[in-house]
Amino acid sequence: MAISVLIVDDHPSFRATARLLLEIEGYDVIGEAPDGLSAVERARELRPDVVLLDVNLPDIDGFEVASRLTANGDSPTIVLCSSRDGSDFGPLVERSGARGFISKADLSGESLAALLEG
Repeated sequence: MAISVLIVDDHPSFRATARLLLEIEGYDVIGEAPDGLSAVERARELRPDVVLLDVNLPDIDGFEVASRLTANGDSPTIVLCSSRDGSDFGPLVERSGARGFISKADLSGESLAALLEG
């Protein structure tokens, strides 16, 4: 069974590219959200296996979204992403409850699978 993914990013072009890339590699993209508050709503509604979550969102940042989604213990796997390098965020990724970080330039089905397995 394919891994279901919710893509959260404020740029429609990135959401479309990520959707295409992940679907070609066998993931089931079940939804998208353009900001943090709708991401929390969509994740609770759709119950994806994975939330691919941009760090920089127009309302609340990805770290806060990750914290909200992981607070109850029954949450999807959160993977943060950004056009910036992961080292720019230091320990924020780990503290947010996210599984890890993938830069947007390195996003692929393979890089996501490696992070999910690790």
